[in-house]
Amino acid sequence: MGRPWRREAAAGWQILAAGYRSRFGEIDLIAANDKYLAFIEVKLRTSEGFAPGRAAVDTRKQNRLRATAELWLAEHPEEVRQPRFDVAEIFAPQGTATRAPRITWIENAF
Repeated sequence: MGRPWRREAAAGWQILAAGYRSRFGEIDLIAANDKYLAFIEVKLRTSEGFAPGRAAVDTRKQNRLRATAELWLAEHPEEVRQPRFDVAEIFAPQGTATRAPRITWIENAF
């Protein structure tokens, strides 16, 4: 099946990049709609015994994501949409073989 977040983008959103890397780190997805440019951190969990995915996006990770997003924006000076940082938590008990993963989307997570 592949990664759950590689499915077709939600209505009105276009995926601009997946797995964008810089010397500071990686942004899982960069997507845009008419209003926003979202830098998205995707956290997959196969067990509810661990902390939720958002807990892994601590201050250190947030700083790395911000620095990486700044580099992406510098490479795309034509981009004028409002940037934001989202977290997508995916609970998939069978991993990528899960037919209907539970997705929690956190807009403006930080």
